[in-house]
Amino acid sequence: MGTKYTMALLGLLTLLVCELVEVVNSNRTEALRIMENVPVIDGHNDLPWQLLSGFNNQMNKVDLVTLNTTHTNIPKLREGRVGGQFWAAYVPCDTQGKDAVKRTLEQIDVIHQMCERYPNDFLCVNSADGIAEAFRTKKVASLIGVEGGHSIDSSFGVLRTFYNLGVRYMTITHSCNVPWVDNWLVDTGSDPATSNGLSEYGRNVVLEMNRLGMIVDLSHVSLKTMKDALEVSQAPVIFSHSSAYKLCNHARNVPDDVLKIVKEKKGLVMVNFFNDYVTCSKVAKLSNVADHFDYIKLIAGYESVGFGGDYDGVPRVPEGLEDVSKYPDLVAELLKRGWTEMELEAALAGNFIRVFKEVEQTSIRMSSEKPKDEPIAYKEIESDCRTNYGYNIPSGTGAHPHVGKGLLLLMCLFYTLFA
Repeated sequence: MGTKYTMALLGLLTLLVCELVEVVNSNRTEALRIMENVPVIDGHNDLPWQLLSGFNNQMNKVDLVTLNTTHTNIPKLREGRVGGQFWAAYVPCDTQGKDAVKRTLEQIDVIHQMCERYPNDFLCVNSADGIAEAFRTKKVASLIGVEGGHSIDSSFGVLRTFYNLGVRYMTITHSCNVPWVDNWLVDTGSDPATSNGLSEYGRNVVLEMNRLGMIVDLSHVSLKTMKDALEVSQAPVIFSHSSAYKLCNHARNVPDDVLKIVKEKKGLVMVNFFNDYVTCSKVAKLSNVADHFDYIKLIAGYESVGFGGDYDGVPRVPEGLEDVSKYPDLVAELLKRGWTEMELEAALAGNFIRVFKEVEQTSIRMSSEKPKDEPIAYKEIESDCRTNYGYNIPSGTGAHPHVGKGLLLLMCLFYTLFA
């Protein structure tokens, strides 16, 4: 009797396991079917930084088909059904006040090179219509996002130049304060608040981005900055790679009161996969990321959630989301949790495209407005390595201008070597 009971129990367990495997496989098959028609648009990938740090931007020395030291390569993008990607033109905060503009231009150039060297796989686009064209031709719509307001060196002219080079969002801070905006470290006490969110100049930066048609990205900003920008912006904003604060109380994440404003303003939170922002620990699983999708959907609605993996910009990613090939597994998990096809299509691409189109329409509505051109106060940016042309500030030295230039160069060299 005991043997028969044991055999029956084993048979039942085997049947349950087989049924579970069948359900899992069915969900993944359904995920792939959905993503064949609506591939994922991801808000943030740092592959260009890997090309700088690993190859010094020497594209002749790297093959994006065979590259295997990164989260991202072309075969993985294809397997992951990635149809649109914001590539981050990122340079660290220690370039601020030095060569940030030059370094950022180099990262923008690298992204353009990716499209030029792999034309069968990448299509550089700068509009919602461009994304549709990339989808139609089965290429990865490649968009440029500048990560950190320090990259414009407090200059409207640089901001406009970046737009003309194809930049379609700017993360207005990274992990440092900019002369006109506070970053997330202010909320941890690690940095002092210098602008109390957005300064008046910072508000004008947001409005100039609206006028241009450049998306305002609030990942990396302080809580006060989030609320200021949501109040000031005439167009929907995004968090290109942030998660839900309620599930992980990290200052890089978005709290409930802000999620509700995002919903009201028809913006978007693109969920970050970095373990430290998912579980507030060194380890995480795919299911933990799905929890953030569920939570943002609960608080702000399915129209307010998207994908912002942060691949190649973080040292740890969840088990089950090891690289960009794994997006279908996450979609399968959301299907298992009851997400409808309509909701998934919105999260995969529809929500971002809607935001992008509204940003473009806002630009059209603001087209009669004059560009912002009042410079930031010189005292906000003054340094030994910066000239003051146009500010009509007397040098007070009485020195010959060429002597002053020579002294300035020496001071900058010293600062570069020993700062």
